[in-house]
This record gives sequence, C-alpha cells and structure tokens, in this order.
Amino acid sequence: MILASASPRRRDLLRELGISVDVQPSDVDESPLPGELPVTLVERLARLKAQACLDSLGCLPDHDVIVAADTIVWTGEGGALGKPADARDAERMLHALSGRSHCVSSGVCLLSPTQARSFVETTRVCFYDLSDEEIASYVASGEPRDKAGSYGIQGRGRLFVRGIEGDFYNVVGLPVARLMRELNLMGEALGPRLAPDALPGGKHGW
Repeated sequence: MILASASPRRRDLLRELGISVDVQPSDVDESPLPGELPVTLVERLARLKAQACLDSLGCLPDHDVIVAADTIVWTGEGGALGKPADARDAERMLHALSGRSHCVSSGVCLLSPTQARSFVETTRVCFYDLSDEEIASYVASGEPRDKAGSYGIQGRGRLFVRGIEGDFYNVVGLPVARLMRELNLMGEALGPRLAPDALPGGKHGW
C-alpha cells in the first residue's frame, strides 16, 4: 500500500494491521473553496492528494493501491479548524471547543490501477469545560502543533474528551474499519486496467 501522507499516526494505524506501507507524501493546496462545506473539503483534498501521489509516481503497479486522507475538525456552525498556525491559534481553537460538541471528518481516497473510490467518515466528540490553565499547559506541551483542531485524542488530548459518538480511530486520523471494507470492495470488483490519466479525478477532474 502507498500512503500519500506524512502523518505518523496514519502510518502506524496501518502497520498495526500488518499492512506493508510505502510512505509517499503529497503536497496540495489545502485552502477551502468559497462556501465549501467541511465534509466536501476533506473529500476533495483526499482526492487531490491521491492524484498528486499518482502523478509523482507516473504509474501504479498491479495489485497496489494509493491511500490518501485529510482530517478536519468543525463545529455545528460549519467553522472548520485545521492545524494551528501557532500557539495562540491553538489556544483559540481549544477555547472554541471547550464545553461543547464538535465533529471530526476524515476524507479518504483510494486509487488502484483499475478503480477510484472516496468516502467521508464523521465522528462527534464532546469536550469538558476547559480552564485557561488546562489549555495553556496543553499548548505548551507541543502536542497540538500538527493536529487538526489542536488536540490529539490518542495523547494528552484524551483528557478533554467527555464523550464520543462514532469511530475513535477516525479522530486519530484514519477510519481504518471503513477503509478496510472499502478496500475489500475494490478487491471484489472487476474491470479493465485504466491509464493513470483516465482515472476519475485524474487530469480530467473528478
């Protein structure tokens, strides 16, 4: 499997399942389009990352698959929270999440030599009320630095979580249970081999 992501969390989740992973990060413009909904944004970015990875490889070997993902935290009002720009930005995000529920959506795209599939998985997370001291201490730890919404549920950020509805691993960064089911569906489907630029989302657009 080719993982089009530099995220160590996604890499580790796949390796824990016994999957051999070749990490090939892809770099795309992650700016949202005007009026774009969070769930639309993450699916589009996952597709762009998968296509960028395919373009860099030139071709995809038989029986191989590219997996690309993007995760975003968003509130009921539709406000999207990506990775913090700095410590002050991380504090702002955590204050916005304090004492309320939010959603974590991961867009995932899979490309094989014959198929392209994408989906979005969303998990709802509820935070306890957080004090200024809790937030400042957590931000000072450095853990929020590279995480959407400025917290890691697999780390110290778990202490903020009052409840969760949905896939825990989706909040970590990759909904592995849904991913494996989608991979199984791809393995069962039959079709002629496609050239890379003929894949949906390739040079002709999604």
